[in-house]
Amino acid sequence: MYYSGSVYKLINMKKILILALFVLTVSFDTQKTPAFDVGEWFKFRIHYGFVTAGYATLEVKEATRNNKKVFHAIGKGFTTGVSKMFFKVEDNYESYFDKVTGKPYQYVRKIDEGGYTKDQEGFFNQDRNTILVKDYKNKTEKTFNTPENIQDIVSTFYYLRNHPNVDRLKVGESIAIDMFFDDETTKFKLKYIGKEDLDTKFGTVPCMIFRPYVQAGRVFKEEESLTVWISDDDNKLPIRIKASLAVGSIKADLEAFKGLNNSFTIKE
Repeated sequence: MYYSGSVYKLINMKKILILALFVLTVSFDTQKTPAFDVGEWFKFRIHYGFVTAGYATLEVKEATRNNKKVFHAIGKGFTTGVSKMFFKVEDNYESYFDKVTGKPYQYVRKIDEGGYTKDQEGFFNQDRNTILVKDYKNKTEKTFNTPENIQDIVSTFYYLRNHPNVDRLKVGESIAIDMFFDDETTKFKLKYIGKEDLDTKFGTVPCMIFRPYVQAGRVFKEEESLTVWISDDDNKLPIRIKASLAVGSIKADLEAFKGLNNSFTIKE
C-alpha cells in the first residue's frame, strides 16, 4: 500500500495547511454583528483520505495592549498518531489585534516542524508603518518598513471575516491585502469562486468558495491549488480547506466549534 510516501507528503503539507487555516480561510461581509468575539473556538481535522495527519485549533481570548482591551487569537497545529512518528509538528501562532480596526499590535510565531524551528515575536508600529521582529532563536532584532494597514498571518484571517466587500465581489473577481510573513510583506490575493452547499458532519452548510493565489512549486500543482469553503452566514466560519498536491489532495475539515457570535446556518 502506498502509505509511507502519502503520509510523508501529508505531513510535509502541515505548514501549508496551518497557513491555510490562519490565512486562506477568507470571509468578507457587511454584517449587523461582528463575525466573532471572545470565546470563539474551533478545531480542524487535517487528513489525507482516511488518514488523519493532525489537528489545528483557533481560539479568541482577550488581552491588554497599549492600555486597551484587544483580541488575542491563538492558533495551534500538531500532528498525531502515525503521522507524528514520521514528522512531528508542534506549531503556535498568536496575534494581538485591535477590537475596532483589526490592526495587529503583536504576533508570536513559535514552531517546530520536524526539527525546523522558529521562535519570533513581531511588534507593529502602525503609526510609523514599521515592525520590530525579535528572533529569539538567532538572538537578533530587526526593524522592517511596512505598508499602511499591514496584517500578520493570524490577524489577516480575523480581519477578513469582517471585511465589507463581499457583496460587491462577482464570480472571478479578487481582493487583496498586505500581510507580513517570514520577514517580508506579501500581497495576499484571493478570488471569489461562487457558492455551494457542502455536506458536513453537522449537516448541509451553505458556503462561499474562495481561492487564494499561491506560488506554484514542488508541492502545489498550480497557482490556484487551494480552495476554501466559508459558511455563508454571519459567522463566516471556515468549513473546509482543500489543497491539491502532486500526489493527490489533502483536506482540513471543521471538526468542532463553540462560542460562535452568530447563529450557524445549516440546511435541513
